[in-house]
Amino acid sequence: MDFATKLTMLRRNRGYSQDVLAEKLNVSRQAVSKWERRLSEPEITSLLAISRLFQVTVDYLVREDTDCMVQPVRLTDDSTQLDTELLAFLARASRETYAGYGEETASSRPASHDYHYQEGEWEYIDTWLGGQAFAGEEAVWKNGRALYAMNYCGRVVGENFSGDFLKAALRAAPEHQPFRGPAHYDDGDNCYECTIQGSLEWFQGYEEIRWQGEKVYECFYHGGKMG
Repeated sequence: MDFATKLTMLRRNRGYSQDVLAEKLNVSRQAVSKWERRLSEPEITSLLAISRLFQVTVDYLVREDTDCMVQPVRLTDDSTQLDTELLAFLARASRETYAGYGEETASSRPASHDYHYQEGEWEYIDTWLGGQAFAGEEAVWKNGRALYAMNYCGRVVGENFSGDFLKAALRAAPEHQPFRGPAHYDDGDNCYECTIQGSLEWFQGYEEIRWQGEKVYECFYHGGKMG
């Protein structure tokens, strides 16, 4: 992934417009636009400002690779065994419900799509509304106490979107951060990319799918542990 792609994904992940980013960096919107369109590259002072703003290294910004991850969401040093169990259960529940073609349960709200998965004292519910444009929430309980929740909102923006490809990408999520999908997943024509910032305590991210280079799907999400 080159600098232009990384900058665009970082900006979108924060929910910034080009105008807002330009103001924060003390540059013109035209400068930001040219960077994202690969028409020019920022000077070192702007690179340092971008690094500080998004809390990534300059090396990450300028080094071309295929790693779409902005900041890995991992367990902190003081994480408990409960955190480990929570992530493991969330990974299994995600693969057994929507991503794994699981059967929907009864709607909890008018016209909602609901999925339910349970393993003993652990319980997972995912409920969402809509179709081409959608929004939803997934949550995890243990012994009836809410431990985790994540909200998401997305839309299909192209005719070549494949729900099967999205589900395959979600099933490929790494065990240590099963919040959505992996940093990168593709099958040739389709490319799934995901950025995420934060920790299990509190995180936010953005995912998109491109078909032959054209964006056909995008989704924002955020969540974390319940107090």
